[in-house]
Amino acid sequence: QLQASGGGLVQPGGYLRLSCAASGFTTYYYAIGWFRQAPGKEREGVSCISSVDGTTYYADSVKGRFTISRDNAKNTVYLQMNSLKPEDTASYYCATLKYYSDYVPLWQYGDWGQGTLVTVSS
Repeated sequence: QLQASGGGLVQPGGYLRLSCAASGFTTYYYAIGWFRQAPGKEREGVSCISSVDGTTYYADSVKGRFTISRDNAKNTVYLQMNSLKPEDTASYYCATLKYYSDYVPLWQYGDWGQGTLVTVSS
């Protein structure tokens, strides 16, 4: 199971850190990623971290602002989101990835849990 948390209301330019706690499996051996979905919009891949070597990937829309990381001891993956913009408003989900590459639209997701809502507004 994957459980995302850490969402909330933040002003433009602010920051949040999302957490993805895993249970029942070890995240070290899985590629774990984040995708988001805003009302009326398609799901959009945001970032992922590969298994074992921890290579990271980012959508162009968040490069330089978001950072994904993994704490193996806590079996948790984080998404640090800085310089937030109103267009970042969405529900964010963490998921295992069955396929990933530099081309984010091709990512294929495995399992995911409940999302956490991020609202960027003044």
